[in-house]
Amino acid sequence: MLPRPLILAAPVIFLILWSAGFAIAKLGLEHAQPLTLLALRYSCVLVLLIPLALILRPPMPKTPRAWADVAITGFLIQVVYFGLCYVAFKSGVSAGGVAIIVCLQPILVALAAPALVGERVSAKGWVGLALGLAGAALVVFGRSTIAAENAFGIVCTVLALLGISAGTLWEKRFGVTHHPVTSNLIQYAVGAAFTLPVAWATEDMSVAWNAEFVAVLAYLVIGNSLLAMTLLLAMIRAGAVARVSALFYLVPALSALFAWPLLGEAMPPLGWAGLALAGLGVAMVSRAKA
Repeated sequence: MLPRPLILAAPVIFLILWSAGFAIAKLGLEHAQPLTLLALRYSCVLVLLIPLALILRPPMPKTPRAWADVAITGFLIQVVYFGLCYVAFKSGVSAGGVAIIVCLQPILVALAAPALVGERVSAKGWVGLALGLAGAALVVFGRSTIAAENAFGIVCTVLALLGISAGTLWEKRFGVTHHPVTSNLIQYAVGAAFTLPVAWATEDMSVAWNAEFVAVLAYLVIGNSLLAMTLLLAMIRAGAVARVSALFYLVPALSALFAWPLLGEAMPPLGWAGLALAGLGVAMVSRAKA
C-alpha cells in the first residue's frame, strides 16, 4: 500500500501521467504499428522490473487464485483496453469517436458497483457523474467532428471500454494489496505474452528508430506503464471505485491540453468550458457519500 500522502496526491499525478500518454502514444504510432508499440512497451517494462524484483525480492501471491486475479486485471487493462484502443485508432476511428465511447466508463462502473463490489452511488454522486460526462462530451465535440466511423474500429472501442470497466471492478472486488513490483511484473508479463505473438502474426513489427521514438517509448514505459498504473491500482484499493472511475472524465480535456504543444492541436473555447464542467462533476463525485 502506498503512503497516505501519496494516496492523497495520486489523483493529480495519475491524471497528468495518464492524460499526457494519449498524445505521446499518438506520436509513437507514427513510428510503429499499434501492437508492435505495445509489445515493445511491455517488454521494456519487464526488462526494468525483472532485475528490480531479483534485488528486492517482493512477496508474490500466495495462492493460484491470487495469481489469477492479478493476471486477469492485467489482461483486461493492458491487453483488452490498450490493445483495442490502439487498434481502433489505426483502423481509422477519430480521436473524438474513441474518447466519447471510453468516457462512458464511469457510468458503467457506477451501475455495476452495487452488485459487484457493494458500493452504492448517492444522488449527488449521480449528478456529478452526469456533469462529468457532459463536460467530457463538450471537450470531445469541441476538438473534433464525429463523422461516419469505421465499424470495426467502433467495435474495438466498445470492447476496450468494457475491458477498462471490467478491469477496474475486478481489481476492486478481487485484488489484494501486493507490492507494486509484484503487481506490475505479473500484469505486464501477461500484456507481453499476448501482444507479442499477435503483433508477430498480424504486423511486420518494423520500427522507425530515432530520438523522438526513444523519448516516446521512455515516457510510455516509465510514466504510463509504471507510475500511472501503480497509482491507479492503489487508488482503486484505497477508495470507492466509482470515485476513481470519475477521474476518467477529465482525461479527454487534459489530453487536449497536452496535444496542444505536442501535436499542435489547439484547445477551442468549448473545450475549456468542458474542462471546467468535467472538473465540477469529478469534485461532486469525490465529495459525495456512498
